[in-house]
Amino acid sequence: MSQPISLAQPRRFVAKGPLTGAIRVPGDKSISHRSIMLGALAVGETRVTGLLEGEDVLATAAAMRAMGATIERQADGDWLVAGVGVGGLLQPAGALDMGNSGTSTRLLMGLVAGHAITACFIGDASLSKRPMGRVIAPLSDMGAKFTAYPGGRLPLIVTGAETPVPITYRLPVASAQVKSAVLLAGLNTPGVTTVIEPVPTRDHSERMLRGFGAELTVDIEDGARVIRLTGQPELRPQAIVVPGDPSSAAFFVVAALIVPGSDVLVENVGLNATRAALFDILRLMGGHIVAVNPREVGGEPVADLHVKASELTGITVDPAVVPAMVDEFPILFVAAALAHGRTITSGLEELRVKESDRIAAMCAALTLAGATLCETPDGMVIDGSGGKRLTGSGTTAIVTHLDHRIAMAMAVAGLASDNGVTVDDTRPIATSFPMFEQLLHQAGAA
Repeated sequence: MSQPISLAQPRRFVAKGPLTGAIRVPGDKSISHRSIMLGALAVGETRVTGLLEGEDVLATAAAMRAMGATIERQADGDWLVAGVGVGGLLQPAGALDMGNSGTSTRLLMGLVAGHAITACFIGDASLSKRPMGRVIAPLSDMGAKFTAYPGGRLPLIVTGAETPVPITYRLPVASAQVKSAVLLAGLNTPGVTTVIEPVPTRDHSERMLRGFGAELTVDIEDGARVIRLTGQPELRPQAIVVPGDPSSAAFFVVAALIVPGSDVLVENVGLNATRAALFDILRLMGGHIVAVNPREVGGEPVADLHVKASELTGITVDPAVVPAMVDEFPILFVAAALAHGRTITSGLEELRVKESDRIAAMCAALTLAGATLCETPDGMVIDGSGGKRLTGSGTTAIVTHLDHRIAMAMAVAGLASDNGVTVDDTRPIATSFPMFEQLLHQAGAA
């Protein structure tokens, strides 16, 4: 009897030397998604420079093509998006395959909810485990109808409202995806759609909506951000330059901090205040991270980050920073595992429902690699190695649960270990950072 063929691509990551020189990470994933979506709703042609060409963003582009937009990559690497106008989305002929992208799914659910069309969303095994109820609830209030797999999961069918109703929605938990889904649904909704955000989250949607010409205001009322969007605008095409993704830069910043002798310049990193809290936390731990040549690109603050190997000290991380670095905690856990003393994190319930349960997954992975830590209901307590290398997992593969950030975080951990770390499957890395391994080699680290 023949054996089933495994498509997994395991890889062992082990230190070769310090990180040196200059590297440039790919474009910001959040901004890339939104540039394609809003370009597809503008009247005319939007040009996007520096788009992240990972699988997640390409899934967004494929979905917008299926709903009528023309999206093409040019020979120079720029992307041109010819939009259909707000209200002009067409009924897709088949299911929209979101792959592993939760951002694509939730934001596109918002777009479809505001148009009188029906779309079926499908995804891979990992995405199909992720609950969509937080998005379904407010979009249902706006008039959309949903048929979902039990638990509000994919496969999922959205039937947009014939006449969407503007709502005032107070976010029960901090979520840029839920906020953005409601605002995108509000684009084709007459009247004013309001989102109340008690805890600030990444504001790329607000910045880009205004850039495309939407009437959007942000006020602070009773300590909360109140975002108001006037529906049915005519969006104007834009020339967008996508800054480097801080979530991708985070892996190289931490690698440079924990691999002795490293001295690297990470170029063109987006430093939006709602995204860059990790770098502040690492500085509090003693990390040498200096912003060089600060500037503004496409309405977003950008700088080059000069990073040197540093002696890190554990800290208690303020849960208030979680929304500004929610995707960076797996790599922060790695930094903490190499630090002096104890690092305590809390308020991380959102990590339980990401591509994997990132608290449980990182606890198991780092333990296998020789770190000393324990899982808590909403975070992790890590007793650092005092700067000593981890033992590593050797040829025993750590389980990533098809989560790209778990895979990259543990690859970095392997660079600071004696026996290396074997990642069970590197394929998911392509969803957000297809050049990850190439840049590690370029920097001389692996």
